[in-house]
Amino acid sequence: MPITCGRLTVLPGETLIIDANWEEFNEILEELGEKRSSRIAYQNGQLHIMVPWSDHEHAKENLGDFIKALLEELDIDFCPLGSTTFKKMAVLKGVEPDNCFYIQNADAVRGKDRLDLSIDPPPDLVIEIDFRSRSYREIYAALGVPELWQYTKQGLQIKHLDRESGVYQANPRSQYFPPLDLIEVIPQYLQCSKTERRNGVMRAFRAWVREQMGDCNK
Repeated sequence: MPITCGRLTVLPGETLIIDANWEEFNEILEELGEKRSSRIAYQNGQLHIMVPWSDHEHAKENLGDFIKALLEELDIDFCPLGSTTFKKMAVLKGVEPDNCFYIQNADAVRGKDRLDLSIDPPPDLVIEIDFRSRSYREIYAALGVPELWQYTKQGLQIKHLDRESGVYQANPRSQYFPPLDLIEVIPQYLQCSKTERRNGVMRAFRAWVREQMGDCNK
């Protein structure tokens, strides 16, 4: 569905780039509103407005469901915040992830209607689906997001933020699910979710998690 910003229209699969200072960025956010299918990113004085295709949304929703299943099966408390707008004036950056989760910092944000990254922590885990659009690793790094999952047509990458360099480094395991080989397995279940019934795929994934954790505890 096209997104209209003033006289400008953004079609699915397109990215609109607007030169904007911090105040203009916030004004455009207000104009766009919260009920929309577009995603935004802001850095270096430029605002990017993206409207994803359906395959992007399919991967986003299913990958988010797999993470929720992992957290539930492992009895790890969490707070899912979807595509919440995160922005920080101190670094003049803002972004809306495809999906995000507070895990270690779930208690710090639970019950808050608005988050302020000048005092609140960033999400512990962010998902980016990068089929056609560029990634915004630099923004997530500047905001201090500890772990980034990027899903592309080539597969899943898990990246941990190196605090000293401020750069993400590829890692074979998630720091939140270290016993599990998710890079290999999750893309297989995502592929299955395209052609098989969702509930069956989710049951199979949960069974795999329980089996793997049972083996780890032996």
